[in-house]
This record gives sequence, structure tokens and C-alpha cells, in this order.
Amino acid sequence: MRDFILDNRHKHPDWHNGPVRTWHPPEGADRARLLVVGLAPGLRGANRTGIPFTGDQSGELLYATLQHHGLAGAAPGTGDGLRLAGVSITNAVRCVPPGNRPTGAEITTCRPFLSATIERLCNLEVILTLGKIAHDSTVRALGEKPVHHPFGHGAETRIGNVLILSSYHCSRYNINTGRLTGDMFDAVIGAAVRRLSER
Repeated sequence: MRDFILDNRHKHPDWHNGPVRTWHPPEGADRARLLVVGLAPGLRGANRTGIPFTGDQSGELLYATLQHHGLAGAAPGTGDGLRLAGVSITNAVRCVPPGNRPTGAEITTCRPFLSATIERLCNLEVILTLGKIAHDSTVRALGEKPVHHPFGHGAETRIGNVLILSSYHCSRYNINTGRLTGDMFDAVIGAAVRRLSER
């Protein structure tokens, strides 16, 4: 992965090309009640911009859906002109992996950063995991085993005081193949909002 990043720094010196930090609401991490966990920065998305899910098609669906549910709004000059509201966004793997396929060792190496992100969110109530890798890494970051909290689109599980919802990743591949539709994704984000309103 490091060689891949160094090669991209040479090819695209004006890109971010480094670890992508968690994006929090402008008021601070303690305002986030929902955390969205993706797989890793996209090569021409967050790896270029330095902000999770910005600059690629995955982000288009994610942020449009968050805006639809009042979890993001317009803020010129921030990311793609967005401002988060009560939600933080991160990835299980902090740097772009070759072929968008991180190795097990890379996922494990990045897990302490995910654990630290979760611990920092003192008002966290719901985590939305996008894809099996993000889901399993989140479960492990919370000290549990994925076999006891299996991934499934629309599935819900609880670890301690945190509810985990899972969804297929909002990647271009999943959208183009029909594995995930806009309505399916909207339903999962809607479920997260309902769970937050119930607490």
C-alpha cells in the first residue's frame, strides 16, 4: 500500500495521497450521534480530496441520501460544498489500497485508528457500516467477533450501547450491477434516523 501511495504522489503531486482522517460535524466530534464507516478512500475520490467519500460516485449517493434525511447540508468551501449534521464519516482503512482491495494485514493495521475514532465520539448511538469489510472491522474494533454480529444489508445488531446497521457499500459497482439501489440505500439511512429519533 505504501508503494502505491508513493507512486501516486509522484503521478499526482497535487492530490492528498495520504491517510484520510475522519470528517466530523463543524461543531465537533461530540455532536455526532451517527458514524458512517466505509471501506477505504477511493483513488480519485478521498485519496485526491483528503475528505471521506468526496470526489467520486460513492460519495454522490451517500451525501445525497444524507442530505435527504437532514444529516448534511450545503456549506460552500467545505469538501464538495457540504456540511455534516450530527454524523461523522470515516473508513475502516485510512489509505487508498491498490485495486480497492486492502489486505487483511492492512485492515488490522488501520483498526486502532477506527477504534480511536469510535472512542472519541462520546455521544455515538448508531454506526452504519458500508460493506462487509467495514462491518467486520467495526465489530472487531468494538471488541466482538463478526460471527456473533454477521453482516447483511439492512441487518441490525447491538454491541454495548451502540446499534450497528449494515448496508451494501454505495460503490459504483454495486449500483451498476443492481446489488444496491438508491431506494435500498435510502431505506437503511432512514432506519438509522428512526433509531436515533427513538433514543
